[in-house]
Amino acid sequence: MAEKWYKNPNFKLLILAGIFLFAFLVPFSNPKVGSAIQEAFLMLAEYAKEHVLLCLVPAFFIAGAIMVFLNQQSIIKYLGPKANKFLAYSVASVSGAILAVCSCTVLPIFKGIYKKGAGIGPAVSFLYSGPAINILAIVLTAKVLGPEIGMARAVGAVVFAFVIGLLMHLIFKKDDEKRLTDEKMFQSFEDDRRPLWKNVIYLLSMVGILVFINWAPSKGQLAVWDFIFNAKYIITGVFAVILIISLILWFKKDELKNWVVASRDFAIQILPLLFGGVMVAGFLLGRPGHAALIPEEWIARLVGDNSLLSNFIASISGALMYFATLTEVPIMQGLIGAGMAKGPALALLLAGPSLSLPSILVIGGELGLKKTLVYVGLVVTMSTLAGMGYGMIF
Repeated sequence: MAEKWYKNPNFKLLILAGIFLFAFLVPFSNPKVGSAIQEAFLMLAEYAKEHVLLCLVPAFFIAGAIMVFLNQQSIIKYLGPKANKFLAYSVASVSGAILAVCSCTVLPIFKGIYKKGAGIGPAVSFLYSGPAINILAIVLTAKVLGPEIGMARAVGAVVFAFVIGLLMHLIFKKDDEKRLTDEKMFQSFEDDRRPLWKNVIYLLSMVGILVFINWAPSKGQLAVWDFIFNAKYIITGVFAVILIISLILWFKKDELKNWVVASRDFAIQILPLLFGGVMVAGFLLGRPGHAALIPEEWIARLVGDNSLLSNFIASISGALMYFATLTEVPIMQGLIGAGMAKGPALALLLAGPSLSLPSILVIGGELGLKKTLVYVGLVVTMSTLAGMGYGMIF
């Protein structure tokens, strides 16, 4: 099991030292610093209003259901370290694309399938693909920023989901196989007497609620998409009714209690890190269109050409910034208008939606510092190279 580095006393002492230095050195009387602090709390408030109830809460319950009710051997068979690679990464990538959620909402579900026995490769493929392979975001990218960058984003995201997951598997293969021999990490309350199709309907009803309650409009770009948006509450209601009926007919009181407890535990583990990360991201970069400590104009000036440094800065910036679903398109439109080159624009689009400072903190808590740094490094490196290649061609 990954070492919980954030529980280490030395790490806690380091955090306390960091808080002391922050309080001692930061010039709070400076208007810019005061504005950045305000942005941190405003971003946290915006995040709480727009993402916690409709995104994270359903995701916590899905993660709890995966942990409690899904058959562990099935997950190991299809998504474990020794599973068929093509099948495992195809399932992981497609599953992530169907959800089309932001980098934070995908975390509880990733945590659930990983704890249940999925190999680190397929789990990371799912982790990357959920936010990155968002069909509407890719279509809007093509419409607003141009078909070339839209196509490059689509191809890059699919390739990244496979390659990054496969590389994580190869790098940490021995650790992953050892993890699956530790029986203590697999504690479940699953009821093998319940037919698989009942569990599938139960899970799909929650996935349906998560997907459709958060369905975003295409703003006239896709008629069918907007039709679904206008009917999203009706569709969500249908899935909610299916969920309620399945809970009443198929589940015992003790099973429901275990489900709620597992969902609660995921929330307790993830929310503190997410909220802390959102505030730090807000303090440094602010909300879209709002200045904080590091103005967007600075980023645009640093990425005005297609050099290795420009693409690297764009990738790192994207990895740290928090993008709510679909917000990356207008943000990129503004940055390109401010002078950002096309290569760094693609690099940021490939690194940004799949990562953020809040999500990195949560991933670190589950995978450990080493695996998290490797994952972030792979995303940043591949995004940098893809941006350079795209900039040379276009």
